[in-house]
Amino acid sequence: MELKLKLEQLHQRVNGLKDQINTEEATKNAFVMPFIQILGYDIFNPTEVIPEHICDIGTKKGEKIDYVIKKNGEPILIFECKHWKEKADAHNSQLHRYYHVSKARFGVLTNGTIYNFYMDLEKPNIMDEKPFFTIDIEDLKDSSIKILEGFTKTEYSLESILDSAEGLKYIKAIRKEFENEIEHPSDELVKLLVNRFFNKPLTANRMGTFKEYAKKALTLSINESISSRLKSALSINETIEKTEEAKVMPINELADNKIITTEEETEAFQIVKAILRERIPSSRIAARDTQSYFGVLLDDNNRKPICRFHFNTVNKYLETFGKGKDAGEKFQIASPDEIYDYREQLHLALDQYQ
Repeated sequence: MELKLKLEQLHQRVNGLKDQINTEEATKNAFVMPFIQILGYDIFNPTEVIPEHICDIGTKKGEKIDYVIKKNGEPILIFECKHWKEKADAHNSQLHRYYHVSKARFGVLTNGTIYNFYMDLEKPNIMDEKPFFTIDIEDLKDSSIKILEGFTKTEYSLESILDSAEGLKYIKAIRKEFENEIEHPSDELVKLLVNRFFNKPLTANRMGTFKEYAKKALTLSINESISSRLKSALSINETIEKTEEAKVMPINELADNKIITTEEETEAFQIVKAILRERIPSSRIAARDTQSYFGVLLDDNNRKPICRFHFNTVNKYLETFGKGKDAGEKFQIASPDEIYDYREQLHLALDQYQ
């Protein structure tokens, strides 16, 4: 997905530049304008992307909105920007006032990392207090990227967005309430669940106890569901990989092959992929098993090693290449789980090739 790849690249840019961005203006130039460009709008065309657009509000003249995006000469999006260290919160925001006098149906409030999309679902021509859609550059989700596609220049359709906007808003609200219930179960939820199997009165003490039980039960249920799906995915991937290897390897080589990829190496590779996936698409992360080590490479290139697993000895080692491809650094580990402790070293190894 081209949009996803561009957003991931923007994420890397944001992470690399944040500490050097000290003003709101710099945030706009370094983070927000590239985001608008990723959506397909020409940031160098002042008739399509209009910076510092004047929005007169009543007796206030010369009020300006940071950006107005036009398509076919009509405004479709207005942007208000904040410094990346500020919250992208619409409370007391100028965006409310600008939205009222703008013909655009969508307002965006951003700090360069979080983009909150607003419209007037509650009252016509009055911007809602809460966004109906949010995308976080530092926490990209496929579902959010799919929604964002509807705002790109090539895919933009007012009718299509309006049809789904109300659903998006209330799904987001319900999800937030559900997450709150998991963390802090309410009396209503506890009563609903407990009254189905507990016939005694719910005293204050019992309510407190059952709230703790409910929190643990909900968390355990979700974690086990995630774990089950991960195991299923790993099993499918392993089957596919073995099938593909069998397809390309001659039968005589299969018979004499001394390389055995262990479950432990496969688990370790999946953990490294998960860590590197924070920076790059998983399609760029490759693996090569040898008799002496299991290697992880960038773009399946031997000159771009990320790490190696040395699991064929009594002591297990993770070798990373953050100091150069010829300067591996070994760390003794007890199990693949400990690889998570070396996230920084793996990211350093990746960064030198970026």
